[in-house]
Amino acid sequence: MEITYSSDVMPTPEQVIELYNNAGLPRPTDDPERIKKMFENSNLIVTAWDGDKLAGVSRTITDWVWSSYLADLAVSPDHQKWGIGKKLIEITREKIGEQSMILLLSVPTAMSYYPKVGFTKEDRGYIIHRSR
Repeated sequence: MEITYSSDVMPTPEQVIELYNNAGLPRPTDDPERIKKMFENSNLIVTAWDGDKLAGVSRTITDWVWSSYLADLAVSPDHQKWGIGKKLIEITREKIGEQSMILLLSVPTAMSYYPKVGFTKEDRGYIIHRSR
């Protein structure tokens, strides 16, 4: 099947929850309203579709001229190793433009993936964790 990409189609919370659960991405998938708000309040959503099935998504928060936070990158296990994650990042970079950097926090299981798709490991970050 051919994968199609879009930055104009907003997936439903149910589609996102199914993808995140299948991909093992630790997000509040028991709270559809929170997932909905996460997407509504993001600046750039890029989706990958296998027919009408959400195969992958990148979700970015950006100011478009200095920094962009790639908050989520998820690809369905059935669609991994197809280059979908790499393509989602490529489209995200194209949409954001040359002036903005892309930052992300990786889940532990993906630490070896990001250097393969052009990211440089950065050790100067800090975090205040959410309380819920």
